[in-house]
Amino acid sequence: MERDDTIDPSVTVAYGEVDFDTEISNTSSNPHFADVLQKSLERRGFLKGSLGAAIGLALAGQALDAEAKTPIAEELERNFLESIKNLGGLPTRPAFQPVPVSRPAFPNGVLVPLGYSVDVILKWGEPITGSYPAYKPDGTNTGAEQEQQVGQHHDGMHYFAIPQFDPNQRGILCVNHEYIEQRYLLPDGANLTQRDPDHVRKEIAAHGVSIVEIQRNANNRWEVVRGPYNRRITAATPMEITGPVRGHPKVRTKYSPTGTMTRGTINNCAHGFTPWGTYLTCEENWAGYFVNRDAQRPREHTRYGVATANARYRWDQVEERFDCSVKGATAADDFRNEVNTQGWVVEINPFDPSSTPKKRTALGRFAHEGAWFAPFRAGNPAVYYLGDDAQNEYIYKFVSAKPWVPLLTDPDILETGTLYVARFNEDGTGDWLPLDINDAGFRARAAAANVTFTDQGDVLINTRLAADVAGGTRMDRPEWGAVDPRTGIAYMTLTNNSARTAAQVNASNPRGPNPFGHIIRWREQNDDAKSLRFEWSILLLSGTETDSRNFAAGPEARLNTASIHASPDGLWFDRAGLLWIQTDMSGTQQSAGPFGENAMLAMDVRTGDIRRFFVGPSGQEVTGVDTTPNLRTMFVNIQHPQEGRPNDPAWPDGPGTRPRSATVVVTKNDGGIIGT
Repeated sequence: MERDDTIDPSVTVAYGEVDFDTEISNTSSNPHFADVLQKSLERRGFLKGSLGAAIGLALAGQALDAEAKTPIAEELERNFLESIKNLGGLPTRPAFQPVPVSRPAFPNGVLVPLGYSVDVILKWGEPITGSYPAYKPDGTNTGAEQEQQVGQHHDGMHYFAIPQFDPNQRGILCVNHEYIEQRYLLPDGANLTQRDPDHVRKEIAAHGVSIVEIQRNANNRWEVVRGPYNRRITAATPMEITGPVRGHPKVRTKYSPTGTMTRGTINNCAHGFTPWGTYLTCEENWAGYFVNRDAQRPREHTRYGVATANARYRWDQVEERFDCSVKGATAADDFRNEVNTQGWVVEINPFDPSSTPKKRTALGRFAHEGAWFAPFRAGNPAVYYLGDDAQNEYIYKFVSAKPWVPLLTDPDILETGTLYVARFNEDGTGDWLPLDINDAGFRARAAAANVTFTDQGDVLINTRLAADVAGGTRMDRPEWGAVDPRTGIAYMTLTNNSARTAAQVNASNPRGPNPFGHIIRWREQNDDAKSLRFEWSILLLSGTETDSRNFAAGPEARLNTASIHASPDGLWFDRAGLLWIQTDMSGTQQSAGPFGENAMLAMDVRTGDIRRFFVGPSGQEVTGVDTTPNLRTMFVNIQHPQEGRPNDPAWPDGPGTRPRSATVVVTKNDGGIIGT
């Protein structure tokens, strides 16, 4: 969503347009990533000066990539080569003519390279299940109808092949819906003083996930299949609480006195998936949907920024579960703990519409951006990387207790395991620090900090506090991650940090404030994803032609007119190893900066070749991307088109309509592989 760091996140404004991404609740004394990097470069005697020091670190990263492959790396490479055999030979990528920086003066409001075409599917409000109620352009669809329609403000997504069909012609698309805009969702906007019950029901229904079967039709266009897989998961759908937090006293509520169930998934941002065929949707800025007006609030409310005056959309006026103030004699008599059932990774089986989604509490509770796995190896645990999208928060890794076995039917491999927080050391190495009450070192650090956890459930409910205690390195808004399928090296976007001052300029963040962001990467020791040690470097510093660095292209390389961008957010490797970078610039950066509208770029991380591939319509965020297995159809999500630009033509339906988030289908006119 649009970034506006001037808004006080404790205040609800018209249409609920508060940006909760900018909330800072980390007051720990842990070192900031920038401080660690600066000290590291000083100690190692790298080049003097902030940008020069960053170059030194980039060179270290290049040397790391050039090391001889370990047996595990060779196995990953073999697996990669095996996976692309069916692609019919892979041309050089990226090899398209980059599109220019642009604002919406082009057909369809979407710009792609010459030789490519776009189509639009799954617009907000399109019927996908139940009685298939038609979308009403005046906003008069009811809450019950919205429960059967595509949700609003698309975000992360994944395309699942259906075994009995050609996976390049038919599959299931799971799409997250991060938040809503009441001015477009409702007939006449929202009355926040007195909420209408059906309006609230509709807003709740527009959140969550859309699970939709789609196919390529006889006209070679993708369309919705009115099939048995179609389903809406909303902010009211019953969910099971699993893992260490299941049954914990701090998740017991009037709805579930045993603490085993809850309702809904909220603010679903990025995502993940599993090799056993399930979808992971991740809850990001959930805290602002709740309010606690008590004078004394528990730490799990304060540390995450639960509102103290008015909740984001004031749903608490209609549904008491969004008011977490103490009202009853016990937790079973009110909803004081309801907010503790949010902030998790949720596992959904898209192939079983009758299944109950499961909140996987072992993966921690924070402002989840997404969950990205290291390459799975038979007999080894599942390993997922996770980011906490807020200023000065952390990067995490989850290692399952159970090993992964190919064709495993056990659906609960994510129920148990160990969560770690990353510490970036001064010498270019890093450590994964366990957030485990059974770990003696963690217990000692908690005692030294005078912090008490009653059990592992308490640790996970208070994951941010546990990371403070463990000594993780505070980062600049860790957003999307991605893992190179060829090497197992992990990447993560650090979107921006407007709070940095000129006095805090250093090698990793040579701008104060830093509106542009950068991308970091790390390689696990011995290429073993479950290792507790890693080495790290910077891939690139985003920005203008004069204020950027593209370290993969060389120590002095900068971004150029084909690649300048700001606020990298979405990040995804396709199965052939091309890195796709999506931007989420603020409204000001889009309307007045040199970068144009939010865009998506393709990058070869081995050569540094980076090119702008896709520019979206007015005021939007480009987010979420996947392809069919043969890389010949790409799906890209457009979120909040026309935000802050009411005089621009509404996308995608044109003048006189309401803007609608939707999925763009990109194909190459010659039927070739995307990116060539």
